[in-house]
Amino acid sequence: MRRQVKFAGDDNMSRSTTKSGRFVLAIHGGAGTIRRAQLTPARERRYHEALRDALKAGYAILAAGGASLDAVTASVVSLEDCPLFNAGRGAVFNARGRHELDAAIMDGASRNAGAVAGVRRAKNPIRVARAVMECSPHVLLGGAGADAFARKQKLELVAPDHFSTPQRLLALQRAKQRERGAVREPLSATDRHGTVGAVARDVHGNLAAATSTGGFTNKLAGRIGDTPVVGAGTYADNVTCAVSATGDGDFFLRAVFAYDLSARMRYAGEPLARAARNALA
Repeated sequence: MRRQVKFAGDDNMSRSTTKSGRFVLAIHGGAGTIRRAQLTPARERRYHEALRDALKAGYAILAAGGASLDAVTASVVSLEDCPLFNAGRGAVFNARGRHELDAAIMDGASRNAGAVAGVRRAKNPIRVARAVMECSPHVLLGGAGADAFARKQKLELVAPDHFSTPQRLLALQRAKQRERGAVREPLSATDRHGTVGAVARDVHGNLAAATSTGGFTNKLAGRIGDTPVVGAGTYADNVTCAVSATGDGDFFLRAVFAYDLSARMRYAGEPLARAARNALA
């Protein structure tokens, strides 16, 4: 089992300084290992280009003095729109052959948060999560209610097959064959996992975190992972850190991982890297 976490101080990170202060942006495209034999030079280049595009989207906002919330939203929207990643377009199929998408966003300055779970029509779940935070009295909306809320907020809706890709359908077919005993080899990490996320610190010192996922291949219909649960897979607090997690979501849920990391910094005085290692352990 592989578990990962991204925070403001990790790979896929951009740092810079403007006249008004230093800003940081880190992104991730999800846990999971793509075997080298499966990764052609052209495919590898596509992944790197997509990650660079996501970094650039958030970086442009931060470099102009914009808010960390806007930066993480822009980066995650870019990843949701790319079919290579398990979020938005390119999301995995559940056991019923459908897509159910989760997302969350959190503002470290106010500790306000918004999240959605099990959405099926919203093109960019992270935009809906942000609307929940900013345009409703709630933190988490799920299923058809979340899609209806997105419609009310005039956010773009799409047909469910917008999220489908041939690669994700093949992954579901492999999972079904394994259930029937037709194949013995376990699902690959690439088939099982995948979440995208971004964390940022803007020039004003404000932190933000955003995470989005399709879950894992062949999950039970209605399954909700750590991504939309504030304090499990997503968390931000200006006093401590911003966290976007990826991996086996049920473990992050049981550990209340993202909040545990933050609490170790706040109450035990652990530095960021040590707090992350200890929380994972």
